[in-house]
Amino acid sequence: MSRVVVTGGCGFIGSHLVEQLIARGDEVTVFDGGPPPRWQTVARERARFVRGDILDRTALAKAIEPGVDQVFHLAAVVGVDQYLARPLDVIDVNFTGTRNVLDLAHDAGAKVVVASTSEVFGKNPSVPWREDDDRVLGATAADRWTYSSSKALTEHLTFAYVRQRGLAATIVRYFNAYGARQRPGFVISRSVHRALNGKPMVVYDDGRQTRCFTHISDAVRGTLLAADSEAANGEAFNIGSMTETTIGDAIELIAELAGPGAEITKVDTITKLGRSYEDLSRRVPDNAKAGRVLGWQPEVDLREGLSRTIEWARDSRWWLELPDSGAA
Repeated sequence: MSRVVVTGGCGFIGSHLVEQLIARGDEVTVFDGGPPPRWQTVARERARFVRGDILDRTALAKAIEPGVDQVFHLAAVVGVDQYLARPLDVIDVNFTGTRNVLDLAHDAGAKVVVASTSEVFGKNPSVPWREDDDRVLGATAADRWTYSSSKALTEHLTFAYVRQRGLAATIVRYFNAYGARQRPGFVISRSVHRALNGKPMVVYDDGRQTRCFTHISDAVRGTLLAADSEAANGEAFNIGSMTETTIGDAIELIAELAGPGAEITKVDTITKLGRSYEDLSRRVPDNAKAGRVLGWQPEVDLREGLSRTIEWARDSRWWLELPDSGAA
């Protein structure tokens, strides 16, 4: 049994991670801005909860204490709608919050797993992306790049703590994770949400943009493997499927699985989101390093993952009643 802290443990990936940590027998502390919601039964009953803002070092220190073995840092401001509306918060929470976590984990002698994103690669056209491939970004005046840049800085911070202060830390970069409980503000979750609520699903432009969708169970498994591997210390890993799917095809598959009546409408990106948003034509990881070092490969294909997600969503009235908050 390990003593474990999960920042952002009430969020999408965090809540699934907390359940797996508890299931394997760990003593789990959840740090988040609000208590675990009603549906997070396991966490409410079996995890310690510390409420606070990731920017509040004093509050965070009540969770990351001496004796903690592992810290999973997932607290962040995420989502296209968020980084177009709240660019300052994106930068501050992602950068300063990570600095707080790394400082306290170092003092506590804990290993840290820092959640990052495929967005760090920006619009590098040379796919698939290896972990050490170049970053290619747009203009700093475009709010669209605040998330990518802030997450890249958290990676620089993490590597600096490893090299300069001897911190045991690993970075995991998620590629389009999806599944049960995800806020309906992302392409898969929003499309499932709209289909089951009888609203047309949205395809931006021609729908030929591609993504590599990764089921939440695969994302969590990769995260746990990274945490438990000494060989992973000081390394970053792409945690993502290499199966490239167009956005249009993914939404058509949702329409098929959601049943009769699911509609699709096309929207122009610039008209809807303005010129401050810049879409990416392809986003593909090279996950060979995760396979070689961690023994990780994705196991759930898109059809199976969507079937599981839609089945869960049909039975989750609270989720269907959430507002549609997505921009992409």
